[in-house]
Amino acid sequence: MNEYFRKIFRFAKPYKQYAYLNIFFNILYALFSALSFIALIPMMDVLFDESKKVLEKPVYTGLSSLKSYALDSMGYFVTTSSEEYGPQTTLMVMVAVIISMFLLKNLCNYWAMYFITYLRNGVLKDIRNAMYKKTVELPLSFFSEKRKGDVISRMTSDVLEIQYSFLSILEIIIREPLTILFTIIAMFAISTKLTLFVFIFIPISGIIISKLGKTLKKSSQKASEEQGFFLSLIEESLAGLKVIKGFNSEKRFNDKFQDSTLSFYHLNNKILNRQNLSSPLSEFLGIVTIAVLLVFGGTMVLVDKTLSGSMFIGYIAMAYNILTPAKAISKGLYSLKRGDAAAERILEILEETNQIENKKDAIVKNSFESDININNISFQYEKETVLKDFSLKINKGQTVALVGQSGSGKSTIANLLTRFWDINSGSITIDGIELRDLDLHSLRALTGLVTQDSILFNDTIKNNLKIGKENATDEEIVDALKIANAYEFVKDLPLGIDTNIGDSGNKLSGGQKQRLSIARAVLKNPPIMILDEATSALDTESEKLVQDAIENMMKNRTSIVIAHRLSTIQKADLIVVMQKGRIVEQGTHDTLLSQNGTYAKLVSLQSLEKLQ
Repeated sequence: MNEYFRKIFRFAKPYKQYAYLNIFFNILYALFSALSFIALIPMMDVLFDESKKVLEKPVYTGLSSLKSYALDSMGYFVTTSSEEYGPQTTLMVMVAVIISMFLLKNLCNYWAMYFITYLRNGVLKDIRNAMYKKTVELPLSFFSEKRKGDVISRMTSDVLEIQYSFLSILEIIIREPLTILFTIIAMFAISTKLTLFVFIFIPISGIIISKLGKTLKKSSQKASEEQGFFLSLIEESLAGLKVIKGFNSEKRFNDKFQDSTLSFYHLNNKILNRQNLSSPLSEFLGIVTIAVLLVFGGTMVLVDKTLSGSMFIGYIAMAYNILTPAKAISKGLYSLKRGDAAAERILEILEETNQIENKKDAIVKNSFESDININNISFQYEKETVLKDFSLKINKGQTVALVGQSGSGKSTIANLLTRFWDINSGSITIDGIELRDLDLHSLRALTGLVTQDSILFNDTIKNNLKIGKENATDEEIVDALKIANAYEFVKDLPLGIDTNIGDSGNKLSGGQKQRLSIARAVLKNPPIMILDEATSALDTESEKLVQDAIENMMKNRTSIVIAHRLSTIQKADLIVVMQKGRIVEQGTHDTLLSQNGTYAKLVSLQSLEKLQ
């Protein structure tokens, strides 16, 4: 069994009862499929008046005489029935038996498909749930290297491929082979010589068909990757539509998208044409086998007289009956190649190692007592050193501001304090406990985060804020909005806090979105607040409102403020000036100005910018 299939198969365990029922009805289907063609032989004997006259009821003497017992039993039934009721009535009885056999065969097929539906859809649901859970648990570093569209492609089309390819394995390994097996047993019972002759052609057909599937997995993998690329392009285009239109870049993005879909078109044509070839090819090879059978078997009927005409017609029907499951197996094996590629992409995410995980004995901490101590840490992103030998102590109740040029490592500190990333060396402790020893959930419960990009969701204001506190009352939500200077505009909205704010909050202005982000952090009410350039993207009026909201929020809290606009952090207890991942200056606003160093230069530059 394929290694990817074994790993995917664990998702089928909760639905094993459906698998067992599917197997049971598939076995019955295969059995009735063979019996329905065997039942044709006595009917044709009656029709052509070729039935052997058997006047005495046969006696079963063991497996060695099973064939003759079965033939004699059919002969005895036809003989006695014809004599008592006439040939026409006997024929009607035989037709009714055949109809019953085909009815039972198709009922079993329905029930087999009925139960496999629950297995397929259950596995589909559970794989998607597992992928989503893993996706939101993986560290941010994973998504800095992966395209979002590629992840979406794996969660949608690749999972569907699993449903339609890997989960058809029950048909491939149970129903179709058993249908072939039971039919071949019946064929052996009719003529061993003719059946052995058929087996000369089966391996030849198998070799021809298998050679066509060798490149299918590689092509399927390329197609999935290409689909991931153009899905990413869609996601990026919708997010950056203003920029695309503003720079007249519609044609450039359109050309890039069309190149991707053209490549996907060619790959899909190649895959589907190769896959579609399997069914007609296997049927053609089957018909060639039937044609050879007609010549060889016809000689046995017409010349050697070793086989009756009705038996031979029944035998041909059975041989043709093998073609349908053989085609299904051939097509299923091609699908498995595609499923193999899809499973590999799915498992790549499910088996991705998460570096940011709880230790087995992680400490649950529900309060912040004394200080945050960043001791001699270093952090490297890929090959670029972002922080080196960085140390800082933040006491409870302090407001500490981190300033510096872009790329100096300010936002990295925020990501490390919340353990979105892990340090390469050194230590970060809260109340003397190393961050990596703390339970992740309790660590993030101690911190509130307001970022430069106001990340809001396509939902109501109330539900966006409840991310901070799930069981919050409407009164608590309104109080948080008031602290964040947001209630002023929220109360004027058509549905108040029940107003839907659109995709990413696009129905609101930048300042309004930022104040809602602050209100969400206020509602959470954490002892440690981290503000990552929360006012840098705002106009002057919005900045004033947001700054007032920030000051309200920071009261009686420990705050780490990452600031681009230095006017917003003049009241901070400690200002830390960073340059290329190191601290170059630290002190209060007045102290740093008096030193006439890096901070003073940054302040004067921003003052000049305002004058201009």
